[in-house]
Amino acid sequence: MTGPTTARALGAPCWLSLAARDLGAAERFYGAVLGWSFRPGEPGAGAPYAVGERDGVPVAGIAALAAELAVPVAWTVFFAVEDAGAAVARIRERGGTVGVGPVAYPPRGRAALATDRDGAAFGVWEGRLVDRWQVGERGAPAWVELHTRDAFDAAVFYGGVLRWADGSPGCCETSYEEDRVVLRRAGVAVARLDGGPVEAASPRPQLRPRWLVRFRVPDVAASVAAVTEHGGAVVPGGEWGGAREPEEADAAGRVVVRDPDGALFTLEAAGTP
Repeated sequence: MTGPTTARALGAPCWLSLAARDLGAAERFYGAVLGWSFRPGEPGAGAPYAVGERDGVPVAGIAALAAELAVPVAWTVFFAVEDAGAAVARIRERGGTVGVGPVAYPPRGRAALATDRDGAAFGVWEGRLVDRWQVGERGAPAWVELHTRDAFDAAVFYGGVLRWADGSPGCCETSYEEDRVVLRRAGVAVARLDGGPVEAASPRPQLRPRWLVRFRVPDVAASVAAVTEHGGAVVPGGEWGGAREPEEADAAGRVVVRDPDGALFTLEAAGTP
C-alpha cells in the first residue's frame, strides 16, 4: 500500500497533525517509538509546534494545543483543498460538523477541523504544502484508512466535500472494491474507506468512527517496547477492537498502540504489503 507523493493532489491526504498536551513529552515518545527527529515548525496561531521527520523527510506536525483547548488527543488526517471556506460550506451542506475554522496560518494557508456524518474527525488544508510528504515513504504514514458505518455512504460525503468526482486535473480516483472504497492518486492507492461495526459511543476507541493512521517501523517488537517504556500501551483487539477478524497482514505485522495521552495509531512492520 505504498503510494506516490500526494501532497500536491487536491482531495488527497496531505498532512498529519497531533494536538498534544505536552509537546516535549510527545517529542520524546514519538522519537523513541518511531525514530523521528524534530525541528521547530511555524507556530501558526501562536502555540508551540514541531515537525517530526524521518531521515530528513517530514512526516507529521505536533502542536501543544490539547491542554489549552480541552480536546481529546488524536491523530488527524488533513486533505488538500483549493478553498477551505468552500470546503467548510460543503461539509455543512452534507451533514458534517465544523469544529474549528477556517483559521489562517500565515504565511502558509488556512485550515479547518471537522467531523463527518458518523463523527470521524478530519481536517482540510488550503495553501502551501509540505514538500516530500508521502503516504508509504520512509516511515511516513504507511497508510490512512477510515473506519466508518458504511464505506459507500462515506465516499459520497467525502467525494462531495473533497471533490473526488469532479474530474479536476491532478485529482484522485475512487473505486469500490470488496465492500471498501479505495482512493488512488496516479493509479496507486493512498487511502481506503472501510465499513464495519462502528459505534460512536463505544468504550473501545477502535470501534468509534475514525481515520486510523499506520506508521512503518523496522522492528515492531522494539517499537512496542519503546511504547510501554515511554508511558504508552498496547491496545488489544487490533484495528477493529476485536469486533472483526483481522486481515492476514494484521496478524503478521501490525500492532495498535496508544501514546501517553491516549492517541491511537498502528505500528506496521516495514515489509508489510
